[in-house]
Amino acid sequence: MRSLKRNRPNSGGVEASPGQRLRQTTRLLRAEGASGVAARLLNRAAARLTPSGFGQVAVAREDLVRAAEIAAAGWVLPGPAPYSASEPMTVAWIAVPPHPGVGGHQTMFRMVGALEQAGHNCVLYLYDRHGWAMDQHIATVRSGWPHIRAEVRSLQEGIEDAHALFATSWETAYPALASSAAGARCYFVQDFEPLFYPAGSEALLAEATYGFGFHGITAGKWLARKLHREYGMSADHFDFGCDLDHYRLERPDEAASGRSGICYYCRPGTPRRAYELAMMALDLFAEMRPAVDIHLFGRPAGRVPFRATDHGLLTPPQLNTLYNRCVAGLCLSATNSSLVPHEMLGAGCIPVVNDAEHNRLVLDNPHIAYSPATPFHLADTLRTLVDRPADERNRGAIAAAESVRSTTWEQAGRQFEQAVRDVVQTRSAGALAA
Repeated sequence: MRSLKRNRPNSGGVEASPGQRLRQTTRLLRAEGASGVAARLLNRAAARLTPSGFGQVAVAREDLVRAAEIAAAGWVLPGPAPYSASEPMTVAWIAVPPHPGVGGHQTMFRMVGALEQAGHNCVLYLYDRHGWAMDQHIATVRSGWPHIRAEVRSLQEGIEDAHALFATSWETAYPALASSAAGARCYFVQDFEPLFYPAGSEALLAEATYGFGFHGITAGKWLARKLHREYGMSADHFDFGCDLDHYRLERPDEAASGRSGICYYCRPGTPRRAYELAMMALDLFAEMRPAVDIHLFGRPAGRVPFRATDHGLLTPPQLNTLYNRCVAGLCLSATNSSLVPHEMLGAGCIPVVNDAEHNRLVLDNPHIAYSPATPFHLADTLRTLVDRPADERNRGAIAAAESVRSTTWEQAGRQFEQAVRDVVQTRSAGALAA
């Protein structure tokens, strides 16, 4: 496992070199002065020492001041730039600097790509409060998502008028609210972010963004229902897709032959992925079926109390090979579902998922094995799946793969593009009527 004492990654997810660190410090000194940099260092030290692990809250003071003015004026938000249905839209996105290994960025760029495929123009405004160079972030975008044509800019340079302006996380909702640029205010919501934190400041600041008057377009229908039901927020959704170019049966005629293990999507540093619960379940399963191989993938787990192979981060082709080796895969989520269950289905590996409304609404697939979220129920569900006769496992793998053949990201992209077009047309018509 990589030592945590080495250079910390920059916001693009790449190890920072000494030269990059020096450039970062120089930019921060120019922007904030020595006192500002000293405050950052104190906040970082406090974050390491406090149980919560929180440092400086990621909301700029000027955005809060502007938010207060907008709230006092009755939440009147800018509408779209002048729009005709026959012309391409310009869509602005505010995002934190991307990392190719992060599923949220992957989904966001899929939707950016869908808009571009439909003939629209996208501009990405990166919200980096840590002083990294834009050329580093641009290189990350171009190497991680080479099919994306969107211009990449710094949010600090200001936002130009657009037809739609998207916040993509709760931190970016504040500058999206504060901007005076034209653009129907939209919110690309991939999870219920208040649950990312213990009850406190970050959770409350995140929850407040659902009252900003933005139109939500959510990953899966659970979030759209929740935001509308609990916050009165207007929202559409797009369905999860499956990357069928990468995740498929390698031997369709003998789908279960050679399948002998189980796998687990491992995210120890992400509480909503319920790592500790999964470890308890896998420990019980290992005692029930000690001869069955257990494979871990994702983030390194470190030492575990049972025999397992820890693969770490895998590329999509490597993941597909692993899924094709396994009878079942464990994937837990305490909030919105991961993309992993659909990937597993595409390769004929049966996902074992904690039974919850958010998972059933989003995944909506009869070949997923839902289980109560207890270690013993999860372990027993895994045991039941590996104990099935070979012919039953074979039929199940083929049926699982077939069930997602029409669940494509192209279809999701069309849903998303139509939702953006609808909100721009509606807001544009409303502005003309006013």
